[in-house]
Amino acid sequence: MTIDKGTTGLLFDSLQADALTSPDQLCELYPQPNPNALRKEIDHLTEETRALIGCSSLVFIGSADAEGRADVTPRGGPAGFVLVLDERTLVIPDATGNKRLDTMHNVLETGRVGLLFLIPGRPTTLRVNGRACVSARPELLAQLTPVGKPPVTALVVHVEQVYPHCPKSLIRANAWQPKKWVPADAQPTSAEVTLAQLNLPGLTVDQIEEAERESLRLRYE
Repeated sequence: MTIDKGTTGLLFDSLQADALTSPDQLCELYPQPNPNALRKEIDHLTEETRALIGCSSLVFIGSADAEGRADVTPRGGPAGFVLVLDERTLVIPDATGNKRLDTMHNVLETGRVGLLFLIPGRPTTLRVNGRACVSARPELLAQLTPVGKPPVTALVVHVEQVYPHCPKSLIRANAWQPKKWVPADAQPTSAEVTLAQLNLPGLTVDQIEEAERESLRLRYE
């Protein structure tokens, strides 16, 4: 199907022209949710969801700046690296990274985050949304499970919404079934993607691959 890009030449603008604009339009297309899908959203961590976070080694953090520009970034560590202080408070240690600090800047601007906890090998996910701040309090940082060198800061989250998400997306994605994954040789490598992004004359894939190996070797420094 050919889609007219309209006067601006932007495909998004063309598709946005007749996009949905109200909740009522959504209601016309979708049936009402099962009451339990609404009921299971609560405002605190139960013993079970605290245990689930303690088993998680990967969390995705969603945030946005004051102008609404959104960002999602992964944070990983040994199972339990996210510290649960009580039923309404959890702490995510900072770790050595690219120094962009996108999430930190967004939290400083808006004071809010959304979290998605995953457990490798299981289809279970847990959504947690709430207020957030960046802390450098030494006694707090000392309690955190190391994910490299001692964290400079930590993200503190005041829990407002807790929702155990259904496993359908991970099942549909065959996320934990290696036999169904796209073969590595059918995908662009990380170095190839980076080379295209940087678009620097004289830079080669080999140079980027060497830089990536060095970065991973020093991932705890």
